Amino acid sequence: MKKLGVGIIGTGWVSGEYIRAFKLNPNTEVVAIASRDKMKAAAKAKEYQLESCWYFTDPEEMMKLPEVDIVCICTPNFMHAEQTIMAASYGKHIVIEKPIAIHWSDMKKMKEAVDKAGVTTIVGFVLRWNPLFMTIKKLQKDNVLGRIFYAEVDYLHRIDENYLCYPWSRKKETGGSILQVGGCHAVDGLRWFIQQEAVEVVALSGRYRSDFEQDTTITFIARFKDGAMGKVCTSYDVHCPYIYNLELYGENGTIRNNHLWSKKSFPGQEDWITIPTTTPDSGDVTHHPFPGEVNHFIDCILKKEKTIVSLDDALKTFEIIEAADRSAQQGGKPISLPFE
Repeated sequence: MKKLGVGIIGTGWVSGEYIRAFKLNPNTEVVAIASRDKMKAAAKAKEYQLESCWYFTDPEEMMKLPEVDIVCICTPNFMHAEQTIMAASYGKHIVIEKPIAIHWSDMKKMKEAVDKAGVTTIVGFVLRWNPLFMTIKKLQKDNVLGRIFYAEVDYLHRIDENYLCYPWSRKKETGGSILQVGGCHAVDGLRWFIQQEAVEVVALSGRYRSDFEQDTTITFIARFKDGAMGKVCTSYDVHCPYIYNLELYGENGTIRNNHLWSKKSFPGQEDWITIPTTTPDSGDVTHHPFPGEVNHFIDCILKKEKTIVSLDDALKTFEIIEAADRSAQQGGKPISLPFE
């Protein structure tokens, strides 16, 4: 079978992990890289030993190549909408690194373009392939936890000048809100494990540093369709190592990060059971399971199926984020969902 050709847009940190993942998949080959700086594109190809690779400064010229079947968007946040709509217009399957976009109106336009083109999409909620996430999903399937009635998921990560994304992340028009950029991993985790859609969101936020234009800490409570509740806190203000906190309280058991309590499944349990697996406890993208995400994406393309985190699915996560941002901007006003 002819390999699917992949075109990468962007030469930053995350693009390298996608290149590595596509190289590992037997059905794909990275054939092109687009960057505003052609020398950076060439350097990225050399770094990952891409023997036959075109370089472009204009992403649209790359998309015109018939050899490119998949476009992988790894550019700054404010570029995602335009590039996704363009890739869809050329009939390319699309990887959209999170956030989907900055403005809700642009996200809806992206959905329209993708639906019209009928292409396969996946949004970079890579933690769904984290071993702890996969273990918990198996526990849920086996009813070890039962129905989740309350959950807390936190994303606490100080972003400063040590990060390449810092210059544009701290500006509202280019970075978006902190829930969109980093906190979206926590919001998606909340949806993924509660397994319901939110119907109401209430949020408060504040800014506790002067180098960001937008608020840098936000907390929200969400109520879900079945009555379950969930809380997310995201902060760029913290002075501590990266924290991804995950707590799930079910009718049969409890998860606190990689610790499990379920007397129904483990009669006589006297202490927390430690799950010996990789946890989502690092903001370093090299720690994230991109091969799992990419393998699922390619399987779905070949089988003509939707991915588990298609643009349609990811929009439900970003709808919660949009509601939380709107609520915080209005001093904690409750926002009802869905919007439409």
